Amino acid sequence: MCCNGKSWGGCCVHKVCKLLVFVGGLNWGLVGVGMLMGSNWNVVNMLLGSWPTVEAVVYVLVGVAAVLKLFGCKCKKCMEAHTACCSTENMNEQM
Repeated sequence: MCCNGKSWGGCCVHKVCKLLVFVGGLNWGLVGVGMLMGSNWNVVNMLLGSWPTVEAVVYVLVGVAAVLKLFGCKCKKCMEAHTACCSTENMNEQM
């Protein structure tokens, strides 16, 4: 995993997926805390509850983003960013 400060490298799809997974994770954390406190802290539902179809699309997009992050992006731009990151990490380990 790239930890050298270049973790936002890659294509636009990769960046959007990373953002959606982050937002989805925060939302699930708030849902859990809200359940423990006896309230509803589902931010997606709070923002889009009056549009159930749009709310469902957001959940589907977060799920698709998670699957894409799981398998990784194989486009040229992401592969170059990964190669650059790995070569930098290897150089840091050798020093």
